[in-house]
Amino acid sequence: MQASSVQSAEPYVPLPLRSHTILGVCEGLGEDFGISPVLVRVPLAALVLWSPMIAVAIYFALGSVVFTSRLLFPRPKALAASVESTRSDETEDAQQLQMAA
Repeated sequence: MQASSVQSAEPYVPLPLRSHTILGVCEGLGEDFGISPVLVRVPLAALVLWSPMIAVAIYFALGSVVFTSRLLFPRPKALAASVESTRSDETEDAQQLQMAA
């Protein structure tokens, strides 16, 4: 299947409105820099154990950076469509693996 022919069943949901995120800061940084959000979450979690106030301040500062970058540089619709088609391909693969098991 080609990525251009696949239609996503789920519409794109902005980061702060997703059900599996708090504000989407770590996921947003991961998307912006092309890294796994876990690589941002783990140091932030360690910082929470060391100094919660500093961690919260850094989290909201990073949140303002993500928010500002999304306002100044919105995702092009073609890129958003390709991301959604990739996610639908992954979902389809997972469903096929469950059926095969």
